[in-house]
Amino acid sequence: MTIFKETLDEEFLTTAETKELLADVEAERAADEDRELRFELARAIEHVDRFAVLEPEESRELVSELLALDVVEDESVAYKIADLLPRTRTELRAVFAQERYALSGDELDEILNVVAKYA
Repeated sequence: MTIFKETLDEEFLTTAETKELLADVEAERAADEDRELRFELARAIEHVDRFAVLEPEESRELVSELLALDVVEDESVAYKIADLLPRTRTELRAVFAQERYALSGDELDEILNVVAKYA
């Protein structure tokens, strides 16, 4: 017997937004003594605590600015850039490594200038 699961909805989140959501879950679980924090949830909370650099509002603004650029067309790429906050062309090229297109130096600099405002 095979059980198929269907994706009903998909929404991209930055690490900062995820941290905010997981903090709410953690507080809810801490309030109820009968519910314990599962290993996976504890590891996810630890991960976002370690790697979330920006505040959720800042990360949303950064994604919005990146999507406003003509260079960043894919929403998932904008969220990845907001999570990684690349500082050099080499780091930024790594984000675009799996894309079917390559960016010029000027286009990379345009993205890095936006990221520099938040990093």
